[in-house]
Amino acid sequence: MNNWVIIFTALAYLSLLFAIASWGDKQRKMNASQYRPMVYSLSLAVYCTSWTFFGSVGLASERGLEFLTIYIGPVLVYLFGHRMLRRILRVSKAERITSIADFLAARYGKSFSVAALATVIAVVGTVPYIALQLKAVAGSIELMITHESSGTGNPFPGDMAMMVAALLALFAILFGTRHADATEHQDGMVMAIAVESVIKLVAFLTIGVAVTFFMFDTPATLMDAIRANERVQAALSYQTSPTTWIVMTMLSGMAILMLPRQFYISVVENRSERELETATWLFPLYLLAINIFVLPIAFAGITTIGSQASADLYVVAIPLLKGDDLLALVSLIGGMSAATAMVIVASVALSIMISNDLVIPVLLKRAKIPTAGEKEDWSRIILNVRRASICLILVAALFYHQEIADNIRLASIGLLSFAALAQFAPAFIGALVWRNANARGAVLGMTAGILFWGYTLLLPSFLPDDATLLTDGLWGFAALRPQALFGSIAEPLNHGVLWSLAANTLFFVIGSLSRAATPRERIQAAIFVPRESAQIAGLRRFRTAVTNSELKDTISRYLGAERTERSFQTFEQSEGRKFTGSQLADAGTIRFAEQLLASAVGSSSARLVLSLLFQRVDANSRNAYRLLDDASEALQQNRDLLQIALDQMEDGITVYDQDFRLSCWNRQFRTLFDLPDELGQVGTSISRVIEHLAQRGDIAKGDEETILERMTVTHLTWQIELMSSGRVIEVRSNPMPSGGVVASYADITDRVKADLALKRANETLEQRVAARTAELMELNEELGQAQRLAEEANLGKTRFLAGAGHDILQPLNAARLYCSALKESIADDPTRSALSNIDSSLDSVETILGAVLDISRLDTGALKPKETTFRLDSMLEQIRNDFQPSAREKGLALRIVPSALHVETDRNLFRRLLQNLVSNAIKYTRTGKVVVGVRRRGPLCEIQVFDTGIGIREDKLDTVFREFTRLDEGAREAEGLGLGLSIVDRIARVLRLEIRISSQPGKGTCFSVLIPVTQANPLEIVAPSGPGKASRGSLAGTRVLCIDNDARILDGMRMLLENWGCEVLAYTGAAEFADAFARDGQVPDVLVADYHLDGATGFEAISAIHQVLGQPVPSIMLTANRSDEVKAAAEERQIPLLYKPVKPAALRTALTRSRRIVTRAAE
Repeated sequence: MNNWVIIFTALAYLSLLFAIASWGDKQRKMNASQYRPMVYSLSLAVYCTSWTFFGSVGLASERGLEFLTIYIGPVLVYLFGHRMLRRILRVSKAERITSIADFLAARYGKSFSVAALATVIAVVGTVPYIALQLKAVAGSIELMITHESSGTGNPFPGDMAMMVAALLALFAILFGTRHADATEHQDGMVMAIAVESVIKLVAFLTIGVAVTFFMFDTPATLMDAIRANERVQAALSYQTSPTTWIVMTMLSGMAILMLPRQFYISVVENRSERELETATWLFPLYLLAINIFVLPIAFAGITTIGSQASADLYVVAIPLLKGDDLLALVSLIGGMSAATAMVIVASVALSIMISNDLVIPVLLKRAKIPTAGEKEDWSRIILNVRRASICLILVAALFYHQEIADNIRLASIGLLSFAALAQFAPAFIGALVWRNANARGAVLGMTAGILFWGYTLLLPSFLPDDATLLTDGLWGFAALRPQALFGSIAEPLNHGVLWSLAANTLFFVIGSLSRAATPRERIQAAIFVPRESAQIAGLRRFRTAVTNSELKDTISRYLGAERTERSFQTFEQSEGRKFTGSQLADAGTIRFAEQLLASAVGSSSARLVLSLLFQRVDANSRNAYRLLDDASEALQQNRDLLQIALDQMEDGITVYDQDFRLSCWNRQFRTLFDLPDELGQVGTSISRVIEHLAQRGDIAKGDEETILERMTVTHLTWQIELMSSGRVIEVRSNPMPSGGVVASYADITDRVKADLALKRANETLEQRVAARTAELMELNEELGQAQRLAEEANLGKTRFLAGAGHDILQPLNAARLYCSALKESIADDPTRSALSNIDSSLDSVETILGAVLDISRLDTGALKPKETTFRLDSMLEQIRNDFQPSAREKGLALRIVPSALHVETDRNLFRRLLQNLVSNAIKYTRTGKVVVGVRRRGPLCEIQVFDTGIGIREDKLDTVFREFTRLDEGAREAEGLGLGLSIVDRIARVLRLEIRISSQPGKGTCFSVLIPVTQANPLEIVAPSGPGKASRGSLAGTRVLCIDNDARILDGMRMLLENWGCEVLAYTGAAEFADAFARDGQVPDVLVADYHLDGATGFEAISAIHQVLGQPVPSIMLTANRSDEVKAAAEERQIPLLYKPVKPAALRTALTRSRRIVTRAAE
C-alpha cells in the first residue's frame, strides 16, 4: 500500500466528519426528535477513546481481565444511577449550566474561586488524556507508514501528532464555537460524534471477527497457539488485587459523570429525559459490544507479533503482519474515530470552561462596564477566547506527548487523567447530598486533592524509576516518597488515588464546617439538595437604580441584541406585563437576567457582570454584591413561602396565565387528579391535563371540549367525576386581575355518596328491585366474560393435547388396523381368540388415552360427562380381562365378584376410575390377592377394591391424591409418576362420586366408590351379536382411495380393506394422487383421508382431490383430534368423522353407507 493512500484515507475521513457535522447543523430545524435518543446515546460513547480501541488490547496483553474495570463503573452508573442522572439533568437545565466547573460554581454560591479552580483541574487532568489520543493516532499512522516505507518515503516527514492536532483544532473551532450561548446545542458536532461511535464499533468488531475466525485458518488454530504461549498464560493468570478492582471501577464510575467531555455531552447536549431513558440501556450495551474481542486480539498479537511492536498497536499491527492492507485501513479509521471524537468534545468543553470561568471574569474585573453609548460586542470576544483556548489546549497536549516516554502504556496515561478529574468527586457528590457544604470546603478539598495527585501520580510519570525523589523522598525524608507516603505500600495508582481523595474529602469537610454558608450558598443548596420543611425568614426589600434598558444593553453585549430581545419578550409574556426602558429593574427581572447571562458566560461570571453594573449605577457601591444576593434570596424565599402555604391547604389550587398555562399549583392538586411529574411543571397547558385524563379513562373522549370550555370560563362551579377512581371533584374558577384563571378543587366524593344514598332510600321497592336486577345482569355479564376468557386461555392447552393425542394414537391406529386385517384373514379359532384379546387390549389403551386427553378439559368444565345406564357386570368382566395377565405375572389372584346392579354415569370415565384403582392394587401388592366386589348400600352401591399390599400410613391418607406424590414405601415397591390416584380424584369430582379409603400398613388397603343404583334401561339390554366374519360381498369391488402421511397406517388400511374385498389406492397426499391419476385415470368410489397431513388438513386434501377428479366423491375423515372445531368443520361439509384408533366395524359401516350413495347415484 502506498504511503499516500494512508495519508489520503486519514484526510478523507476527517473531511467526512466535516461533511457530517455540516449536514447535522442543517438538519437541526427538521423534526428529528424520534432519532435524538439514539444519537444522544451513541454520542455518550465518546467515553470510548483510543484507550478503548488500542489501550485495552495493550492492557489485556499483560494483565488479562483488568481492562474491564474501566467499563464496569459506567455500566453500573447508567444501569442503577439513572435517578441521580435525572436529578443532575433537571438542576443543570434549571440553572442553565454549561460545564462541570459551572455546575460546581452554581452549587457553591456561584463562586468564582470554585469555578476557576475546577477549570484549572479540568485542564490539567484532560491535557494528558488528549496527549494519549495524539499518541495513539500518530503512532498508528507512523506504524503503517513505516511498514510500507519500501523506498517511497514518508510524504509528510514532519511531526505526525502536530498535523493531527492542527486538523482536530480546526474541526473543533468550526463546529464547537459557533454560538456564544454555550447552552445552545451543537447538533452538527454531536451528529459527527455519534457517527464516529458507530464507525469505531464496526471497525473493532470487524477486526475482532477477522482475527478470531479467519486470520488463523480456524479459531481452533488460534486457541492452540494461545495455549502454547507462555506470555498469554501469564496474562490470563495475572491476579489483579481487589483494591485495584475497586479503585479502577470507582475511577471509571466518577469519570463517566465528571470528565468535562462526558458532562458536556450527557448534560449540556441533552434535550429531554427521554434521551436519558434510552441511554440507560443502549450505552451499557455499546460498552459490552466494543469489548467482546479485546482478549482474542491481545492474545493473537502476543502469539504472532510479540515484542516486535507495542502491544497498544496490536490492532493495527496484526493486519499489517498478515498482509491485509484493507483491514489495516479499517483499524486506522476506527482508531482515528475513537481519538478524534474525544479530542474535539474535550477541547470544546474545556474552551467553554476557560472562557466562562477564567478569562472573562478577569477581563470583567479589569474593564469598566461601558455606558449605553459605548457599545462593545462581547459575544465576539467570548468566541475568540474559546477558539484560542482550543489551540492552547492542543499545544499543551502536544508538549506532554513529546515529553512522556514512548514505552508508557496508553492505559497508564488514561488512568492518570481519571485520577486527576476524580478530584471533583467530593465537591460534586457533596453538592447533591450535603446542604451545609460551601465554597470554602470545595476550594480547600479540590486544592488538597490536586496537589496530592500531582505529587503522587503526575510527578513520577516524568521521572525515571531510579530518581532520588522516588527512592529517598522529598529532602531525603523516606516518609515523603511520592509512591510510598508515610510508609504506605500499594500499587502506584491505588496509592495516589486513595491519598488524594482522602485529603480532598478531609479538607472539604473541614472547610465546610469552618464557616456558615452565605445566603447565596443557602439558596443554591436549596436548589441542588431537596429542601426541608423549615421556617422561611422574612423577605428583605432592596432598591436599585439600574433600568430595564441598561440591563438589556449589558446582556446583549454577551448574547447579541437579537437573542437578548427575544428572551426578554418571552419573559414579558410569562410575567403578563410590559417593561419600559426607563423603568427600574425589579427583583424578578434581575433574577431572569442573571440566569440568561449565565447561559453565555457561566454562573459566577454572570453574577460578577451584574454586580459591576450595580456598582457603576448605584451610589453605594459597597452594597453591589449584597444587592444581588438579597434579590435572589428574596425571590427564592417568596416562592418557598407561597408554596408552603398552598401545600397546607386541603383543596387543590392552580393558577393559569392568560394563555391558560400552569404557573402555580399545590401538592393537593396533583394528588386529587393523580397527575404524573411531567404535568406538574410551569407552562403545562390545561389541554394537556385534560388529554391525560381522557387517555387514562377518567373522562369520556367526547367530553374533552366541554370540560376545557368550563375550565376557561370564570365564576363557574361545576363537578367532574374521575371514572378510574370514582372520585368526584368540585371545581371553582375565578378570574385573575392580569388575565388568566385561578381554580380550586375540592374532593366531594363523600358528600355525593351521601346524597345518592339518601335518594336510594327514597326510591320505591320496584326501583330497588330493578337496580338489583341490573346489578345481577352486570355480574352475570362479567361472569360470562370471565368464563369466555378462561375458555380462551385453555384453548391453546386443548390444541396441544389434541396434537399430542394425534401423535400417540397414530401407532395404536396402525396396530388396530393390522390386528383387524389378521382377524379377517385367519380362520383358526385359537389364533382369532388371541387376536380378539389383542383387539380388546388395544381398545382399553384407546379408552385410557382418550380419557387422559379428556381429563385435561375436566378441570375447566370444558368436557361434560356423557351419562348412560349400564350393568356393572359387563364393566367388571372387561376389567378382569384387562388385568388378569398382569396379576398372573406377579403371582397374585385377581377375583372379580359379579353384580347385576345397574348404574347411570359416564361409562368411559367410570371405567377409567376403576382401572386406576385395580392397577394400583396390583402394582403395590407383593403376595396374596386383589378382590373387586360390589355391596348394596340402600339407594347406593359401593364398589370396593381390596388388596393385601403394603398399605398406607394413616397420616399419609390425605396426600395420596396429590399430583406427582409418591410415598416412600410405594416408590421402593414399584415405578410410577404418582398420577393414578390424582386422576381418580379428578374423575370422582367430575362424576360427583365419593371416594373412601381405609388401610393398615403391612396388611392391605381398600378403596371404595359410592354410586347411586338405577333401574335398567331396556334399550341397553340387547344381546350382543356373536363374533363372526363379516360378509365381503357388500364391499367387494369397491375402489377406496386412502390418504395418510403415515406409511404404517396406509399398509394396515390396505390389508384390512383388501380382506373386505376392496380395491385400495393408497397415497400420502393429494399431490401424489394427482400424479397417479394423470397416469392411470383410476377414479375411486370412496375417499378415506386423515385430518393431519404434511402441510395441509384432510379437508384441504379432499377438496384438492375433488378438483382433480372433476366431481365429488363420498368421503370419510379419520382423526385423533377430538376438538369441537374439527367436528364442526366435518358437519359443515357433511363428511362422516371417525376417531382414531378406528374401530373396524365403524369403518365398515361408514364405507357401506358411502358405497350405497355411489350405487344410488349410478342408478
